[in-house]
Amino acid sequence: MYTPEIAPVADSLLWSSLLAILPLLTIFVTLGALKWKAHWAGLTAVGVALVVAIAAYGMPVGLAALSATQGFAFGLFPIMWIVITAIWLYELTVRSGHFEDLRLVINVISDDPRIQAIIIAFCFGGLLEALAGFGAPVAITGVMLVAVGFTAMRAAVVVLVANTAPVAFGAIAIPIITAGTLTGIDYQDIGAMVGHQTPFLAAIVPLFLVMLVDGRRGLRQIWPLALVVGVVFGFAQYISSNFLSVELTDIIASLLGLAAVVVMLRFWKPKGGQDALDRMADEREHEDADAPDAGGVATDLKKETAPLTGSRIFLALFPYLLVIVIFSVAKLVPALNNWLASTDVAIPWPGLDGNILDSAGEASTSTIYNFQWLSSPGTLLLISGVVVAIVYKMTAKEALDVLVVNVVKMRFSILTVGSVLALAYVMNLSGQTITIGTWIAGTGAFFAFLSPILGWLGTAVTGSDTSANALFATLQQTAAHEAGLNPLLLVGANSSGGVLGKMVSPQNLTIAATAVGLLGKEASIFRRVIGWSLGMLVLMCLLVGLQSTVLSWMVPSA
Repeated sequence: MYTPEIAPVADSLLWSSLLAILPLLTIFVTLGALKWKAHWAGLTAVGVALVVAIAAYGMPVGLAALSATQGFAFGLFPIMWIVITAIWLYELTVRSGHFEDLRLVINVISDDPRIQAIIIAFCFGGLLEALAGFGAPVAITGVMLVAVGFTAMRAAVVVLVANTAPVAFGAIAIPIITAGTLTGIDYQDIGAMVGHQTPFLAAIVPLFLVMLVDGRRGLRQIWPLALVVGVVFGFAQYISSNFLSVELTDIIASLLGLAAVVVMLRFWKPKGGQDALDRMADEREHEDADAPDAGGVATDLKKETAPLTGSRIFLALFPYLLVIVIFSVAKLVPALNNWLASTDVAIPWPGLDGNILDSAGEASTSTIYNFQWLSSPGTLLLISGVVVAIVYKMTAKEALDVLVVNVVKMRFSILTVGSVLALAYVMNLSGQTITIGTWIAGTGAFFAFLSPILGWLGTAVTGSDTSANALFATLQQTAAHEAGLNPLLLVGANSSGGVLGKMVSPQNLTIAATAVGLLGKEASIFRRVIGWSLGMLVLMCLLVGLQSTVLSWMVPSA
């Protein structure tokens, strides 16, 4: 029986925290500074975490190893299962020849790549986050941007930065519901609090996307549309989370954001679209010359000149309409949602379950592996892919060949994500993560300013805002009581800060790199997004700090 200590090193929280943070420093330094391959960085960090768990925290060797195996299994299923099926669905459209038609349909709305980034990465990505989450938006929108002409690196960075504001309400608000379950605070109140925080991010993220696509020149030309879409999305998040439905927040916001694009383009035509297209074509040509075979998605699409017909438009949109329908029905019809949840199989991890207590001395629930064989978004994407293959009249052999080819391509990505989740489980079950969190929480009233950092840290380690809330929501609540702060504010801040850690999570970096064909380039992507992540984190910290003082009127009354 193992009970983690919060301060195992000389009874000092500071020294224990400095030791506990070594695995995180390992993965960030090896990725960002040493430019290692992501799977080597992940495996090395797991090794460091195991050494710290065993040598400093006194965790038995067997339990430490078993913690890593459970994390690795979770990385394979459901995380990589979702990514594999998401990219398989996309590749089916490419193999069948229908994806070029989707590119043409998007061009009908706008062929300006700066606007396409907003449509695909922000609006459609937000909708996918609302319905599926767990990496599916990054995988699907990444390959879509590459297919419409973006370079692989630019596509990866754009989708990672775009996948911020919707995350707190992702997968039908499961991060917020998780925080409510653990803290005993009504999740509707937590959702309302987050609805007073993330809309400020949503309002500016489209502006950032335009800068990422075309720099300051593009921002000068596109800012009215980007600002309108961001404000509409953010305002819809606020209204829905506070007055309509926490669960439907991102669905409503994404659809209204997309509608704002369509309506505004009917009355306003931006300048510089063709120049931006030409610059992107030149950049794509140079990238193809430098890396003719990156091992990524199939983007060698035939250029169709025949006019689009109604049937071609329908078939081009069909896979994504089908995904929306299947996920909406599965998530929003209570009877079906409950039935799918009832098929989950709870598996006490052999040798681990019952042998680990949490820091409060109670049996840890993290040692139960939840096998979502039917309710997983990956399985719903698999069902969608099977239907798409039938509608596209592809043979079973063709569809299976596409799947096998992609699994082989993604073998190192699978290893990376598995190792990152192994790292997270070792750190969590040994007590390293709680040590770091408790240390940060010991700053008194100043903790209001620092509280989003805990959420950022949790998501950066696990790749999931849901997991970040599972790790730190209760800690935020306890720290708030001790510091005389509003627990609702800090629990909400944990989720809002967590969304900004998603883009630097090794798990999500690998998903993005795999999707766009930049296997082994995760370190390069990391260096391009870390500044955006930290910059927005500072803004969120300032907002929460102000909401604890002069802007306290923004905190909903529970």
